[in-house]
Amino acid sequence: MSTAQDKAASAVNGGHIPNGTSEKRAGLAGLALGSVGVVYGDIGTSPLYALHESLLHTRREGITEYNVIGTVSLLLWALYFIVTAKYVLFLMRADNKGEGGTLSLMALAQSAFGRRAAPIFFLGVAGAALFSGDAIITPAISVLSALEGLDVATPVFSDYVLPLTVVVLISVFAVQSHGTARVASFFGPIMALFFIVIGLLGAAHIPEAPRVLLAFNPWRGLAFLFDHGLIGFIVLGSVFLAVTGAEALYADMGHFGRLPIQLAWLFFILPALTLNYLGQGALVLAHNSAIANPFFLLAPSWALLPMVLLATIATVIASQAVITGAFSLARQAIQLGLLPRMEIQHKSETQEGQIFIPKINQLLLIGVVLLVLLFKSSSALASAYGIAVSGTMVVTTALAFVVVWKKWHWPLWAAVTFVSAFLLIDCIFFAANLMKVVDGGWVPLLFAGCSMVVMWTFVRGNKLLSQKMMRDSIPLKDLIRMLEKSKPTRVPGTAIFLTNQLDVAPSALLHNIKHNKVLHERVWIMSVRTEDTPRVPLANRYEIVNLSDDFTGITLRYGYMETPRVPAALALLRKSGLKFDIMTTSFFLGRRTIKVAPTSDMPAWQDHLFISLSKQAIDATEFFAIPSDRVVELGGQVAV
Repeated sequence: MSTAQDKAASAVNGGHIPNGTSEKRAGLAGLALGSVGVVYGDIGTSPLYALHESLLHTRREGITEYNVIGTVSLLLWALYFIVTAKYVLFLMRADNKGEGGTLSLMALAQSAFGRRAAPIFFLGVAGAALFSGDAIITPAISVLSALEGLDVATPVFSDYVLPLTVVVLISVFAVQSHGTARVASFFGPIMALFFIVIGLLGAAHIPEAPRVLLAFNPWRGLAFLFDHGLIGFIVLGSVFLAVTGAEALYADMGHFGRLPIQLAWLFFILPALTLNYLGQGALVLAHNSAIANPFFLLAPSWALLPMVLLATIATVIASQAVITGAFSLARQAIQLGLLPRMEIQHKSETQEGQIFIPKINQLLLIGVVLLVLLFKSSSALASAYGIAVSGTMVVTTALAFVVVWKKWHWPLWAAVTFVSAFLLIDCIFFAANLMKVVDGGWVPLLFAGCSMVVMWTFVRGNKLLSQKMMRDSIPLKDLIRMLEKSKPTRVPGTAIFLTNQLDVAPSALLHNIKHNKVLHERVWIMSVRTEDTPRVPLANRYEIVNLSDDFTGITLRYGYMETPRVPAALALLRKSGLKFDIMTTSFFLGRRTIKVAPTSDMPAWQDHLFISLSKQAIDATEFFAIPSDRVVELGGQVAV
């Protein structure tokens, strides 16, 4: 983000722009354009399949005016109520120091509640797990639905749609290791062109059946829903495809600020989507055969192939946004202790959010390609789509209730009344999507379930391990008193012992005294903690406590959106007045080999899963960016 954009971001996050400040207005426009390319990729490509899939459920009755207008009405009001009212106007006010997303909202709700309540924690984990299911399906269905436009252009391409989809997806994941900073500047203009084109194509077809404008009447959608009973309920599950990218509005808020995202939606994205859905409806009313693929048939025959190319690029951008969102979510989960430490590569010197996590990238690629080969068409994938997102929306609304009640201090009756309206709609959509379980909806549920088991096991295992270590440990104050009496041999330099708890003697310190029988002249006991805020100001980065003449306790604080880097923290400590020579400073880390205890509080399968997850974690040396030539590792076995 440029300096101008940074200034604009600080202004827009507060919702105020000084009059006559052209630089900040230009920065606001740039942020709004950037949000078009990153935030709205998923929801912007929904017109490729949303109306088509919704109308397919009523094909036995034929393409009637009543069905088409009712379905379009449901699509439009889903956009107006869920995206506009819930996310753009309500949820984006529930930000955690400018950041959004399920885990950010969980941290905000926990801080509002005053403690780490189990239900809030469970909801946050469930939301994160469900988002992981969405991160696999979105690239698959988006790219596949775009390339299916080749089949509309000419049947010659029908045999090449699936291979081309796999090639495009592999290419998308292959370039992740290079970072997205270089191509991100093109995302906004390309997506802006995409929205302009789909809006104009839709507007051009509305005159063919002006009665489609009756879809603005919400009663037409409700009447269709109630008249069709179970079929109407199934249609509602497909209508939800139009809002599957709504979570991105909230999750990506920290990248662009609230106001740019709101302005881009209200004055550009929403009008374009409205015109396109109305145009598709009018086209189907005028030419029933257009039900085969109403999105691409909006384009004249000469523009069909360019439209397929533009749509494919748009879906790649949509996939990119979800993939980077998955990286960001994984980093938050790692910082919050939900996942083992993984290698996190930074791809930009100026943008903290430009990260790449190789293991997550590999898992996503395998999952996406398997989905494409398993389902083979966007229509089949549509049956699996929606459950994860609708479930995430239910979680988000439930967490928002805690924020409205506790953080905003609304009366309980007012919070229940207000939030229950959104929760009711979310639950209805979630129930409608559950109808898809047998036809493929089990895929995201299975993936989300596995993700939840992994996070639950890792949290539970670490808790038991911590309790075990506490029982077998020595209080640090007692150790210091013992050392003052025994007077071990002192050697020059500074020793830094990393630990999770400052009040307990680190195992590496005990091993060093026991086996090497020496102690450095300066001993720092350092703990790295993750706060419930996205970022911690540099002024609050560290806390220093003098434990004795030779021992110093240091706590480093980072937000869950930050990557802890100990060398940078040491530079701050030097400025604070702590004296040390990095060339005579050694880092002592404890390496634990975990094995299954004869009697364990966890089932055997969970013990083995936790041990396997712990082995996958990268070394603390690499995770905290500590110079490897200054590290001494001392380990032992721990049974859990």
